[in-house]
Amino acid sequence: MASLSMHSPVGDLTLFADEEGIVALEWGWGSGEAPSPPSPLLERAKAALDTYFDGAALLPDSLPLHPAGTPYQRRVWAALQAIPPGETRSYAQIAALAGGSARAVGGANAANPLPIFIPCHRVVGSAGLGGYSGGEGLETKRWLLALESRMRAPRA
Repeated sequence: MASLSMHSPVGDLTLFADEEGIVALEWGWGSGEAPSPPSPLLERAKAALDTYFDGAALLPDSLPLHPAGTPYQRRVWAALQAIPPGETRSYAQIAALAGGSARAVGGANAANPLPIFIPCHRVVGSAGLGGYSGGEGLETKRWLLALESRMRAPRA
């Protein structure tokens, strides 16, 4: 599987792709294996993330995403992708759309292989932020939500 590592404001990230699309985004620099030349798709994904970190929204259909998951996880992830940047939804709201319980939505979020692209950071608990397993945890979630709130701010 092809991979490409990059530096970002939320730490080092590694993107993975197969012949069908981007399959994973992981925190950390890629393994010690000899890097292969990055594919044009991985280069596009890196460029999209660089633009995102510079303050532009990721366009949901701009890259072929190919995450492995159960049918339920895919329903949850589709609901997450429908949340506009700078907005949040509760676990219960996502459960109402995708089925299941708030706890099941939390499990699907935890299994999300494409954080940021599939924005699980936009899901919050009814009593606060909830959790986040990427990067530095809640600090990273807060940073991503703040970045996206600036995307929505009216320009003078």
